[in-house]
Amino acid sequence: MKQIDERLRSEYPQLTPQEQRVAAFIIDHFDDLIGYNSADLARLSGVSKATVSRLFKRLGYASYRAMRDELRTLRQSGMPLTDNRDAVQGNTLLARHYKQEMANLTAWVNQLDASLFGAVIAALAQAKRVVLMGWRNGYPVAMHLRQQLLQVRRDVLLLPQPGQTLAEELVDVSPQDVAIVVAFRRRPRQLRAVLTQLHSRQVPTLLICEPQAQALLPLANWHLAAPLDSVSAFDNYASAMSLANLLSNALLHEMLAQGRQRIHQIADLYGDLDELEQR
Repeated sequence: MKQIDERLRSEYPQLTPQEQRVAAFIIDHFDDLIGYNSADLARLSGVSKATVSRLFKRLGYASYRAMRDELRTLRQSGMPLTDNRDAVQGNTLLARHYKQEMANLTAWVNQLDASLFGAVIAALAQAKRVVLMGWRNGYPVAMHLRQQLLQVRRDVLLLPQPGQTLAEELVDVSPQDVAIVVAFRRRPRQLRAVLTQLHSRQVPTLLICEPQAQALLPLANWHLAAPLDSVSAFDNYASAMSLANLLSNALLHEMLAQGRQRIHQIADLYGDLDELEQR
């Protein structure tokens, strides 16, 4: 699965619009891909079978079946990863999990653009409000990030509130705010409409996603990618949480005086309200 990820990522800008439709569908449905034949993939992507065939030949596969055979082999054996002799040894699930997690963390750190990251932190420091939105597996990351940012600055919101719709709150988001949208693969259909609204309203927007979400990038001012590769069926969100931690710490360093004062005020309130256990 990692190999086809890399091929799609490198080839995506050169693909035709129809081929990009297939590529976007594949990225969002990796978990189900083995169960589709080429006719299914063409129908679900809204393209012809010839387009599907051309795409996989461009990616270096003899056929769609050859790609499925590769995925099946990888899923059965686990991802082939570089050995780290100073880390967990062997071919156990624990060892493969550890190596994949380290590979994900290394990948996002190496791909981080320092100037882009600095622009994001400056925008978060200057924004009137920071508005976070997260869906499905992106929701816990957005919720954790909001909790950390709230200790550094005021007016950090998580939208929508549980059980509520988004329009009543999105209507007030303005270009003076910064929106952080956390959305990983198998995203809800609503996401593109939300990003389009933010874009049309000229709201500075940071998209946190997996590296393969190329089709969404034009709708955001900045994007930060967190690899989700795993040795088994469930995606690994360690790099996403690490990225949230870096954003929070970087903002604290950017707003050090105000951030420290706010942290002390919150700590005093913990004591006044007797909210936390004393150790």
